[in-house]
Amino acid sequence: MADVHAPAEIPVRYLPRSSAATMIWGAMFVIGLGSFVVRLGQNPESAWISYITNWLFFTSISIGGVLFAVVTWIVKAKWNWSVRRVSQAFVAFLPISFLLMLPMLGLGDRYFPWIEMMATDPIVARKAAWLNMPFLVTRNVVMVGLLFGMAIYFVYHALRPDMGLTQAAAGGDAARSSWRERLMQGWRGQEQEEVASYKRMTTLAPAFVAVYAVTMTIIAYDWVMSLEPHWFSTMMGPWFFMGAFWTGIASTALWSLYLRTKDKDIAKHIGLQQRWDLGKLSFAFCVFWTYLFFSQYIVIWYGKLPWEQAWIIRRSAPPWGGFSLLVIGLCFIVPFVGLIGRKPKMKPRFLAFFTMVIMVGMWLERYGMLAPSLHHEGDPIFSIWQPLIGLMFLGLYIGAVRWFLSTFPAMQIWQPMVDPETVEAELAAGARAAE
Repeated sequence: MADVHAPAEIPVRYLPRSSAATMIWGAMFVIGLGSFVVRLGQNPESAWISYITNWLFFTSISIGGVLFAVVTWIVKAKWNWSVRRVSQAFVAFLPISFLLMLPMLGLGDRYFPWIEMMATDPIVARKAAWLNMPFLVTRNVVMVGLLFGMAIYFVYHALRPDMGLTQAAAGGDAARSSWRERLMQGWRGQEQEEVASYKRMTTLAPAFVAVYAVTMTIIAYDWVMSLEPHWFSTMMGPWFFMGAFWTGIASTALWSLYLRTKDKDIAKHIGLQQRWDLGKLSFAFCVFWTYLFFSQYIVIWYGKLPWEQAWIIRRSAPPWGGFSLLVIGLCFIVPFVGLIGRKPKMKPRFLAFFTMVIMVGMWLERYGMLAPSLHHEGDPIFSIWQPLIGLMFLGLYIGAVRWFLSTFPAMQIWQPMVDPETVEAELAAGARAAE
């Protein structure tokens, strides 16, 4: 990627508050919540499948976006300086996501088939050390809480130095001023705060990546793989959490393109280089997602082990075969063909279209991960209730990200300090030792 540096003076810009936008995402939430309540009365199992699918998807987007900010911080990327705050903004949904997870933990045998199988199936009984509700609840609450807490702590340190540089830019907005006062408690001066935030973010980032991989693997094992307790795959975790990372990149691209339409200064700084690199990453992870999917499939197919094949056969045979082909088309074929050239990565409309296709494909992928395992013969494989219930999560997600970007600067004002290259640092240390 090109070596792009932030300008000496970065304008303080916020996403404009909009009562119309608030009404729209509020209406989404009300419609989605109402649909969930109605469906819960009609078919509780179907309602919870839709609920958990959407929780997995929107949680994946949000934590995947934060991971994108963390990873680019680790590698000291410069090109994304103007979209770094966009990725960080997804952290606003994580507290909501944690609360939305709590009702799922009380489902018991209404969702997990292994609970009833434990007493009669010797294969499932051997997995009792992992497949038991107290341990499941504990590990989900602890690990998800730890991951979300680390994400919030990382973004807090990314925001704190900006508060000292934006004191005159609140524009009389009471909410911005209130949050600035909270984030500036114990303020020690601009330079000290920037150095402290840089060091803490740099120390936290690698640990966050490790906790992310472990936690997302636990989520995949508990809420997807355990639905067919005889089946297992060591590739499920990487396939799940790298897919989440991909959605974080694609959604960063979409929000960045949206911000460009709201402010001319933002449009100037989220320019060709940022679109080009976001497009390349969206294309690259399209290929990587397919690689992980095929790596899991080819081993199962080649080994011809009945327990391992069952999961694949269920999704490749009627009535789910066509659905699975649609997922592959939206997650691989369309973005691969569409983003392989230069023009689609640079043109905002093309990039927005293909990243939107990726998001729809990944939403269907999350549904296809768990729904076939709980499907009853004769029931429709997909209905209007899935997207209707999804509106509840979409409304909360959009509202949370809009709140963040309208409360805090949409582009990060302070920029990380420049570390000396390893060779330069070693030469300097050698020179001091020689003296």
